[in-house]
Order: sequence, then C-alpha cells, then structure tokens
Amino acid sequence: MKRMAAYLKPYLKQLIIGPLFKLIEAVLELFMPIYMAKIIDIGIANGDTDYIIKNGFIMLGIAATGLVSAIICQYSAAVAAQNFGTSLRNLMFKKIMSLSFKQINIFGAQTLFGRVTNDVSQLQNAVNMTIRLVVRAPFICIGSVIATLIIDWKLGLIVLGVLPVYVFCLYLIMKKTSPLYTQVQRNLDDVSGEVMQTLSGVRVIRAFATEDREKADFTERNNELVDSTIKVGRISSLVSPVTMLITNISIIGIIWVGGIRINVGGLSQGELLAVISYITQILHTLIVGANLVILFTRAGASLKRVNEIFDIPVDETEINGEELLGNPTSEYAVEFENVTFSYNGTEPELENISFSLKHGKTMGIIGATGSGKSTLINLIPRFYLPMMGKMKINGISTADYNLKSLRNLVGIVPQKSELITGTIADNLRLGNQTATIEQLRAAAKTAQAAEFIEGTAKGYESFVNKNGSNFSGGQKQRIAIARAIAKNPEILILDDSSSALDFATDSALRKAIRKDCKGTTTIIVSQRIWAVKECDMILVLDDGKVAGIGTHDYLMGNCSEYRDIAQSQQNGGEAI
Repeated sequence: MKRMAAYLKPYLKQLIIGPLFKLIEAVLELFMPIYMAKIIDIGIANGDTDYIIKNGFIMLGIAATGLVSAIICQYSAAVAAQNFGTSLRNLMFKKIMSLSFKQINIFGAQTLFGRVTNDVSQLQNAVNMTIRLVVRAPFICIGSVIATLIIDWKLGLIVLGVLPVYVFCLYLIMKKTSPLYTQVQRNLDDVSGEVMQTLSGVRVIRAFATEDREKADFTERNNELVDSTIKVGRISSLVSPVTMLITNISIIGIIWVGGIRINVGGLSQGELLAVISYITQILHTLIVGANLVILFTRAGASLKRVNEIFDIPVDETEINGEELLGNPTSEYAVEFENVTFSYNGTEPELENISFSLKHGKTMGIIGATGSGKSTLINLIPRFYLPMMGKMKINGISTADYNLKSLRNLVGIVPQKSELITGTIADNLRLGNQTATIEQLRAAAKTAQAAEFIEGTAKGYESFVNKNGSNFSGGQKQRIAIARAIAKNPEILILDDSSSALDFATDSALRKAIRKDCKGTTTIIVSQRIWAVKECDMILVLDDGKVAGIGTHDYLMGNCSEYRDIAQSQQNGGEAI
C-alpha cells in the first residue's frame, strides 16, 4: 500500500478535492428527508401551500448543489484514476524491461502482459471508486443512523443493531472471495497465454492440421477460467441478497415499532417517512459498500500481483558497470576462461569453456542440436551470467561493463528473426538511429537483402507487419542480418541466422560479410560444416563441453565429433 500511495502522490489535489465535494453532496443528501418530513407534518397537515413551495425550492437547490458537487468529484476521480493507471503501467513496463532473460522466463510473457493490462485496470477502478464512494458511503451510513437516533432513539436502536450483523456477513464473504479472485487472475493469464501462443504459431497449427487440438486446449483453459469465475461469482452474488434481507427486516421492524409510536403520539407520520428514507439511504449505501468490497477484494489480488513485479530484485546480469569501451592494448576481442553456465543452477548447459578470439578474426561454432551453441553466444552480450569462470570483451570482464556500452559493441542475429512493426528502415535503424539511407543500403547489400527490398513498391519505406508476417523466412533473416550490420558493431554474431537461405544466397552472404565487414570480429553459429569451414577458428561443442578447437583441416584430422558431422553431411549430399 505504501508503494501505491507513492504513485498516487502526484494526484494529491484530486484526491482531496474529489472526496471533499463528495462529502458536501452527502451532507446535503442527509437534509432531504428532514425537509420532506416538514412538508408532510407542517405544509400538508396545515394546507400551507406557500410553506410547501418554499421548502420545495430549498430541496431543489440542495439537489442542484449536490449535482454540481458530484460532477466535480467525478471529474477529479477520472483525472486521478486515469493518470494513476498510466503512470503505473509506465513504471511496470520500465521494470519489466529491466528484468533479465532468466527472470522473464520465470514469470512468462502472458502473466507479465496480464499484470500490466488487467491488474492495473483493477487498481485504476479501485482508485476511481475510492475517491467517489469511500468517503460518501460511511458518512451517509453513519449520518443516517445519527439522524434516525435524533428523530426517535428507539427506531435508531433498531438500525444500530442491524449494522454489526451486516458487517460480519460482509467479512465472511470477503474472506472467502479474496483468494478466489487471485485464482481468477491466474486463469486469465493462462487464457491470454493460450491465445498468444496459438496466434503466433497459427501457420504451424494449420500446416499440421491440429486446429482441433488447439481448440480443445483453449476450451480447457477457458473452462477453468469460467469455473473459477462462477465459483467466486456465486459467493460474491450473496452480497446483494444479504444486504436486501437485512435492510428489509430492519424496515419491517421500523414500520412495526413506528406504527406503535404514532398511535401513542410519540412520532409523527412525516418523521416515520423520514426514518424510512434514511433506512433507504442506508440500504443503497450498503449495496454500494458491498460492491466496493468485491471491487477492493479483486483489487487486492491485483495489487499482490503488481507488487510481485516491483519486488523482483535486480539481477546481477542487469547491473551496470562503468562506461567502458575495452582495453585498447588487448590482443583479443572475446575471451572465455573456464566458463560454466546453468539455467536452473544445477545441471550445467556449458562446462569449462575456454577460447580466445582475436580482433577482426572469424570463429565458427558447431555442434549437435542442444550442445549449447546458442547458450554460449547469449553469454557474450551478458544476457546471462556464468556460474563460474570469466568472460572478457576487449580485455575487460563483461561483468564490469555498462550494459548499454557492452551491447553497443555487439551485433547479434538470433535464430528466430524478430522484426518490429514499422518500416524496413525503422527495423534497420534499430541499433543505429542515425544511420543514413546510404548506410542502410550498404548493410542490405551485404546481407543480400537489397534486391528484394528495393524491388518492393516503397523500398526501404515498405511496411513491416507484426513479427514480419508479410515477409518470408529468408527475407526476415536477411533483414535481421542487415539490421545487425547497420549497427556497425565490433563483434558480429550470427546464430544460425541463415538457416532459411539457399546454399547460393548463404555462400554469397558469407563472402560479402568477409569483404564488407573487414576488421569486424565475427562469430558464426551453424550446424553446417560448409558455413564455418573457412573461419579462422572453429569451436566444436558436444553436450556443453569443448570437443575440439582449431581450423577445419586441423579438426578433420584431430576431432572425431567434427569429422563425424562432416562425413554425415557429405553422405547427405551437402558440399563440404
């Protein structure tokens, strides 16, 4: 709650003005039954038309003033709630962007998405209702009880005795529903995740004709959400009937006792109607209070989920060091010294990896699927930190770098080419916002992408759909490679990034990189021998360990794992 209060601090003016004017409205509303009682007991009883008109205009003025006060309160609540929600979403997004890959993997994209959208909306609604109703509801309730006691203390005792019963019933309902609303939010995350996964993989699903299975999976997740929602809804739905039952019982008691009091002359008809009006106000207030309890219960569950994100500690991976560019006297661009890494902290994916790559040289990394190739190159830009050992870039430990400085040195093309929505030029400038169109053309030419880009109607201003869905796999890979080259990095990493290219295009790409990126240290991850055979150094990985390191000719004679891969690809018809 302290954190939420801090986020609301900029809107302190609205938080004061809103409840203040709502309080004014509530005070005025308490006077209405009194004037109504006067009209009945004096104006109507005596046939005094002037008195009735006079008090009628007073009531009209009270209603008008109350309306203006309500409008001011509503406006203040909307301003505070909307700005609070916007600020909280911005802060959450900033926090999520600061999380390491490991932390994001723990939570999952769907739950992070749900917390930024749905959970913040719940808190936003809670702020809105707090300003509009939290002051008014108890004031009307307490004020109506006091007014009833003043009019007739015996009738007031009936109302006073009913309130503890109602509060106890609300407590029981809230106690039951609070954990259930948390479960509803989790189920909503699961449904969102299922939808995101299905939409992102819709082509694969249709290619394998597994629509029915996906529909069944979605139906299962959706039914879980429905079941949990219905379960909590059944309990929450008791609020209104319980409120009506308790209030109506109290009204029956008041009419019964009030009738007796009128007969003995202890109470007038106008006063009895005023008491019933106050009871009606209490009824409406209790219903509002019940809805607030449900709203705040849901908001409480959302608050826990939002705080979980803010409470995530800063991962060492994301701790900034100094603004370093490296040691200019260092002989090596990349160095690994006995590096061991594990995703789960137990079974290592990489074990005792050591190598040194000189500036401007090219290194190939090859190995069977699951041997740790992508894991290794993800350590270079410090997406993860090793359990043991040390990694150096330009002679400086990666742990000592400022993250932005480190990642500006590295241009990486991942296995899955992710493109952002916008133009092709927007994508190419992602790592170099100041790149000129000539630089973009040069990068595209090197990446073998210039021909198809310039062949489109708008060229580099052609629009890219979400995830590049309007381009083929090979086109997306070449745009991603051009994006990394346009960044002009010191270290270029290609993580099996030409898997969708034909042999001729891949060969032309590698020749162009060697020609146009002289001086750039290049690391090529591939499962194809011919893609790495011309590298200055080749690292062979086998089950997370170094099986061999050297040139192609050296490994063919001294590394059985490398030789087996070469022979299997040669037997498979690939040119070695």
